[in-house]
Amino acid sequence: MSIVMYMMCRINLSVCLSTVLHSMQYFLTGSSGLTTFPEFVAVGMVDGVQMVHYDSNSKRVVTKHDAADQLYRDHPGELERDTGGFQGAQQTFKASIGIAKKRFNQTGGAHMAHLMYGCEWDDDDGSTDGYEQHGYDGEDFLSLDLKHLTWVASVPQAVSTKRRWDENRAYNQQKKYYYTKECVDWLKKYLDYGKSTLQRTERPRVSLLQRSPSSPVVCHATGFYPDRVVVFWRRDGQELHEQVDPGEVLPNHDGTFQVSVDLNLTAVPQEDWGRYECVVQLRGIEDISTPLDPDLIRTNGGKTGVGGDGGGEHMSHHLHLTSSQPLPGVPGHC
Repeated sequence: MSIVMYMMCRINLSVCLSTVLHSMQYFLTGSSGLTTFPEFVAVGMVDGVQMVHYDSNSKRVVTKHDAADQLYRDHPGELERDTGGFQGAQQTFKASIGIAKKRFNQTGGAHMAHLMYGCEWDDDDGSTDGYEQHGYDGEDFLSLDLKHLTWVASVPQAVSTKRRWDENRAYNQQKKYYYTKECVDWLKKYLDYGKSTLQRTERPRVSLLQRSPSSPVVCHATGFYPDRVVVFWRRDGQELHEQVDPGEVLPNHDGTFQVSVDLNLTAVPQEDWGRYECVVQLRGIEDISTPLDPDLIRTNGGKTGVGGDGGGEHMSHHLHLTSSQPLPGVPGHC
């Protein structure tokens, strides 16, 4: 969950906790001039969990989740079709980087083209959305306005591609069908195949952490799933908006998530700490409330956290390609 989404959850808590927004995303990267990085890499994810991987070294799709294994078993030919699609994309990216280098007056060095696309489905009201964003050398290049079926150029070098793609109405209608219907259908298949993992709920473990007596007290929730969580501090039962610094929800290595929210107690005498508490809210479970008790705070001395297992072990930052979806060109293509 991005920091923007997290703040939206803080503004509209009931909607955030009552709705699960599912997503399927693909990230494609092509490069030139990099000897330690594959020329082309593609990763497919569902709800932030990796499903498939492809790179120019193996030249084949490799499944990364049981849901992907089952999907390919039940849909013979799709694995080969997806592999062929990525092999074609690899060549497209290579040619497109060459065209982009000419547009940007570049002759050598290392360069990268990026493509991120996918769809979202709200399991509460059934609404869907999709997106497609192209980038070059880490900067935005071109993106699809799905509502108006037009392309938005982020830099002057993308204008000629924008005009060409805007004129191809049949191509853009195909995009609309893919992002609003076909992509969503495959997303639902993945969710069904991976129901035991992708649609599970795992209770967070909550710890209060503090590096030194002068440092903020950190309310750290980890090991939860899905990522739609809300963590905040309260004083005398009222949510605090001052003194707090919310962090971004981040993935753990085991597929769960973590988040931290700092509380600055510089001007708060310790005798008033009992007025404060950290609250963690996750759909499907009761609120977890942790009082600001010095005996519960984990420091460098290693006191035990609340919620069972402490949770310090996660204190670190950490698709399907359908046959009818043509791999969009990257900057300069077409």
